[in-house]
Amino acid sequence: MKNQSGATVVEFALVLIIFLTFLLGITDFSRMLFTWAAAAEATRAGARYAVVCDDTGQKAKVLAKMQALLPQVADINLAWAPAGCTAATCAGVTVTITSLNYQWISPIAGSAKLAAMAMPVFSTYLPREVMRQDPNSAAICS
Repeated sequence: MKNQSGATVVEFALVLIIFLTFLLGITDFSRMLFTWAAAAEATRAGARYAVVCDDTGQKAKVLAKMQALLPQVADINLAWAPAGCTAATCAGVTVTITSLNYQWISPIAGSAKLAAMAMPVFSTYLPREVMRQDPNSAAICS
């Protein structure tokens, strides 16, 4: 009995390390899913803002609205269809997020070559709506 007095502490330490590694892995995977959902929502919200608010010449406003939704910086592209259209002739808008990388923090993924994972390209197209008139919210264009 005397020789086994520290065995419980050692076993607890080993189990705790494994448990915390799995817990951090689950947390990290949850963060990745949040980033994925935020990017999808940012493309949808950016396209919605662009088609409702008639900001064909104010690309910076749309990009600022989208960047506020993303947890990290990404390349955001805004393309009106057809190219070079005006507020009266535009048929719709495509918003695309490219080069969004997810940075792992868990020890398992961080130790491997998964330090930064490239996320897929997120893209949303919306047809033109009645500009400056959103029946659900008067504050969307502010």
